[in-house]
Amino acid sequence: MTLTAPKPQTALGISPRRRTRINPTVKYVLKRLAQSALTIFLTLTTVFVLIRMAPGDPAYALAGPLASTEDLAQIRADMGLDKSVFSQYLIYLWDLVHLNLGTSYSFQAPAMDVVLGRLPYTITLAVSSILLTAVLSIPLGVWMARHADTRRELGANVVAVGGQSMPEFWSGLMLVTIFAVLIPVLPAAGFTTWPSLILPTVTIAILQIALISRMVRREMVSAFASPYITVARSRGVSERELTWRYAMRNSAIPIVTALGTRFAGMLNGVVVVEVVFAWPGVGSLVVRALETRDYPLIQATVLVTAVLAVLVQLAVDLLYPLLDPRVRLGKGAN
Repeated sequence: MTLTAPKPQTALGISPRRRTRINPTVKYVLKRLAQSALTIFLTLTTVFVLIRMAPGDPAYALAGPLASTEDLAQIRADMGLDKSVFSQYLIYLWDLVHLNLGTSYSFQAPAMDVVLGRLPYTITLAVSSILLTAVLSIPLGVWMARHADTRRELGANVVAVGGQSMPEFWSGLMLVTIFAVLIPVLPAAGFTTWPSLILPTVTIAILQIALISRMVRREMVSAFASPYITVARSRGVSERELTWRYAMRNSAIPIVTALGTRFAGMLNGVVVVEVVFAWPGVGSLVVRALETRDYPLIQATVLVTAVLAVLVQLAVDLLYPLLDPRVRLGKGAN
């Protein structure tokens, strides 16, 4: 005869329902999305308030110095600027829910369409820059770590510090002077052909390579000094395998985090580089929007770039368990 344990019951004699457990990864993603939505909302609200507190009049910037008082009043009424800031904010929130950020004053077109039309150029520049940065900075950082505290490493470190110290506008002007004026082999500005991508990409990558390579060097030096590397070396593991399979694998998370952060910053628009090279991206669009006090265009740009930055950071977080199986997303994550 087989005895079975009685099912647990409540005071009314009803068996309790089994709780549905949510996958920790799904729970983590939902939590991060909620945090990201709050961050984007606060960012948009802050930008809305700051651009209206800044000195200047969008109506005057649009009409010009010869406009009469009646013309300026009519333009403000057409823009909705004759209402109180709180009323403008409520209208802005209503339009934001419906993804209607208004019409750009400068382009006389939907602000979101103007930003999305410029976005592919910024994404192209950001992707090419981050790829060049990763391809050069990681091997350079590993080489510096393998030759730490030697003369060769000291020379490479000096070059990296020099690249980190050069402003992007100066690097861009020097590259234009050399490769577009003195040796006219590359276009100086605009995006007419694919070679036009080379100079702005190199300009951005110079600073990023200097920063990332020094960070890779620091992480790899710390990894080489770890006990597990000593044990693996004593077992006859080759130096190449020690570097790329053991040390690099344990240093991958901070490296990927740094690359993801830099990539998110590039997607926000590399303003200086885009202005120097007349690149038709989001960065140069922001400069024009600020000059003309184009409120809808500024708000649309902030919304698009903030969403892209959040998605990049979320993608980086989701890569952590793939890079290091010890990392678990969710409660109690390492």
